[in-house]
Amino acid sequence: MREGRLDGRHEVRRWVAHRRNTELLLVLFAVVIAGFGHAAAGLAMYEEIPSGLPWYTLGLGGAALAAHLVVRRFAKHADPLILPITVLLTGLGLVLMDRLDYAYAQHYPPENYQSAPVAPDQVTWTLIGAALMIALLLVVRHHRVLQRYTYLGMAVAMLLLMAPAFFGADQFGAKRWITLGPLSVQPGEFVKVMIVVFFASYLMANRDALALVGRRFLGLALPRGRNAGPVLLVWAVSLVVLFYERDLGTSLIFFAVFIVMLYIATERTSWVVLGGLMAAVGTFVVATTQPHVKGRVQAWLHPMDIFLPPEQRPPGLISDQAAQSLFSFGSGGLTGSGLGQGHSYLVGFAGRSDFILATVGEELGLAGVMLVVLLYALLAQRGYAAALSATDPFGKLLAAGLSTVLVLQVFVVAGGVTGLIPLTGKALPFLAQGGSSTVANFLLVGLLIRVSDTAGRAATLPEGNATILTPVIRDAETRRPEVL
Repeated sequence: MREGRLDGRHEVRRWVAHRRNTELLLVLFAVVIAGFGHAAAGLAMYEEIPSGLPWYTLGLGGAALAAHLVVRRFAKHADPLILPITVLLTGLGLVLMDRLDYAYAQHYPPENYQSAPVAPDQVTWTLIGAALMIALLLVVRHHRVLQRYTYLGMAVAMLLLMAPAFFGADQFGAKRWITLGPLSVQPGEFVKVMIVVFFASYLMANRDALALVGRRFLGLALPRGRNAGPVLLVWAVSLVVLFYERDLGTSLIFFAVFIVMLYIATERTSWVVLGGLMAAVGTFVVATTQPHVKGRVQAWLHPMDIFLPPEQRPPGLISDQAAQSLFSFGSGGLTGSGLGQGHSYLVGFAGRSDFILATVGEELGLAGVMLVVLLYALLAQRGYAAALSATDPFGKLLAAGLSTVLVLQVFVVAGGVTGLIPLTGKALPFLAQGGSSTVANFLLVGLLIRVSDTAGRAATLPEGNATILTPVIRDAETRRPEVL
């Protein structure tokens, strides 16, 4: 990517055309990789090319091409890597889900719910998510438009977040879903995007007060009580979600992203320390009082004890998924067994959600896992790059917050599946099965594209018009000008 300011219309047009052509080539390359993966899995399982390969390739390619054309027309200055990475992760996820559908159908009777295919529904949700991302790019022509609905969006987000606690059904030990007729919706996936918009707007407007030193305690500059109110409120909401809905992953993501955005806005380590202490206390209390969360902690500490006689197992340990996941990673080795040649069905139904990473580890090996992790890291890096290039504080915080949400969600999922931290039950973005997660993450990517487009457009403007007037705030301690 060309850094610095561009001079001359011809140079600007050439730069824009280069970015969009690069994006098109990478999108087509991602579709080709996904198509070859689908063919390889079919040859391993059926010993023939899957009959649905043309439709799969055309569907994924058509959605990706439509998104590219919209970006080319309405966000032509956007980063050229965000969309191709999203297409590649989505395509790989569909390949793995189709491969798992075949395995579950072979090893479970038809009346068992695990034998029902999920890949066709995931294709539908992928198309819906891509369509909504396109609609967002068409409607939201500048990310600052979202500031008009800051508090309305936050009110709606809080209602959606609390809804499963009162109206949701208890599924797989947690209450994260709301049933709407034949559909099951997970509001927390959409709230994570809405809450970042609120945080970005709130922190932009209140950065000065939050950056002021209140009092010192044990060498830390703690904020004043009235300024700590929002943190305490978010902490309380996170605890409510965790306690009543038993949704450890969502609570950790919501609270952690606010602390990270606070640090980005204020550069006060005291906020990070305060937030970390509150998160640790809240997690400890809930982990010792909620049987479902306590069972996940036991599975994390003693995954192999599930194979002991029942009377010798630790209290609360009832699932072998953590152990089977470790077996999958171990048998995959460096290069894996090959697509369609693993035994991921042994993980159970969770192989279609957060444990789908275990399928990657078994069939693509350590190399495949590292590739997937690097794709997520690159996607987040492009989001942070857009934050650094944005010319307004709201855009900086919005892009940084969305990228942090992505990083946190990948961390809690990958960490849980690999045994680094207890399981959280979240879905791996784009890779795992889940309609709400897929749609919400496409909206997240749409916002990152929009912010990066605004930042890229600023780089093409003349020097005098390149930046908007940003607040200049005096640091409370040094009394020197500091631009957010």
